[in-house]
Amino acid sequence: MDTLYTLAVAAVIIVLIFDYTNGFHDASNIIGTIIASRAMTPIQSVIIVATFELLGPVLGGTAVANTIGKFINVNELPQLVSVSIILCGIVGAIFWNLLTWWFGLPSSSSHALVGGLVGAVIISTGVDNVLWGFSDLLHGKITGFTKILISLLVSPVLGFWVGFLIHRLMRGLLRNATPSANKPLRKLQFITAAGLAFSHGANDAQKSMGIITMILVLGGFIEKFEVPTWVIISCATVITLGIMSGGWRIVRTVGFGIFKVRPLHALDTQITSGTLILSASLLGAPVSTTHVVSSAIMGIGASERPKAVRWAKAKEIVSTWVITIPSAALVGALTYLIVKVITGGAI
Repeated sequence: MDTLYTLAVAAVIIVLIFDYTNGFHDASNIIGTIIASRAMTPIQSVIIVATFELLGPVLGGTAVANTIGKFINVNELPQLVSVSIILCGIVGAIFWNLLTWWFGLPSSSSHALVGGLVGAVIISTGVDNVLWGFSDLLHGKITGFTKILISLLVSPVLGFWVGFLIHRLMRGLLRNATPSANKPLRKLQFITAAGLAFSHGANDAQKSMGIITMILVLGGFIEKFEVPTWVIISCATVITLGIMSGGWRIVRTVGFGIFKVRPLHALDTQITSGTLILSASLLGAPVSTTHVVSSAIMGIGASERPKAVRWAKAKEIVSTWVITIPSAALVGALTYLIVKVITGGAI
């Protein structure tokens, strides 16, 4: 029991480290357009975003946590093995977050989390312990890995086209506006940025909440899958600390590398992203803030002047999206194999 307790504590700490990397990794997606449009100073943007990021997971419910916490099935394995699998999967996600942050690439923490867990489960127990949900899809039900994958694939497409349409609408409404309109557009971003931060917290922090709750169930520390209050507060606090740490390498890519963002573009991006991510949170669908924000900027740029969009950078970002799940899965699997060797095959 002492070994299990120690391993569970270590796993929870690792999840919170992932939550922190998620915060500083995805902070750039929220802050990037604010900085690029000069709506706020870096300090103002971090304070506004951090405040509402903290409120998101506290007030946003646990629907996403339930989805993430139930797409793999390791309940019937020995407790030490099951908790070890979760720990190794999270290590894979953290590695990918740090690697893409180092190179300034906005990739998906959600994809990394899912990939890391899937890799660790498959290498340890086989494909049957992932709840793929393919058979349920044939009967009209969206569950398990299928629900997560559809959410992650559909959200950037929606981000592009909703951003495209919203920008067309806003340009029509402001067709006779003078440059002085930029001032109120910048002020409005205090509201839209807060909304985006809230929606990000409500969706992304729940992923860590779901994994920690899964660890507590597997270790026998709680009887059923219900997210404890201390888990909600811990994840909300840690992801907020990550947000406050910045992520300035990726800010440059999001704010300046895809399209030259001005106040109207920033406002439209935040409206598009905040609405889509919050809607997904209410439906229990985990989505990638990185994908939604980046694709919204692409859609808004294409709506105004397609030639001004840096499609080469956009292609680089999309390539990163494609390889995230298999790359994180590979690291999660390798981590499990290394831990197995170190423990002499005890897991």
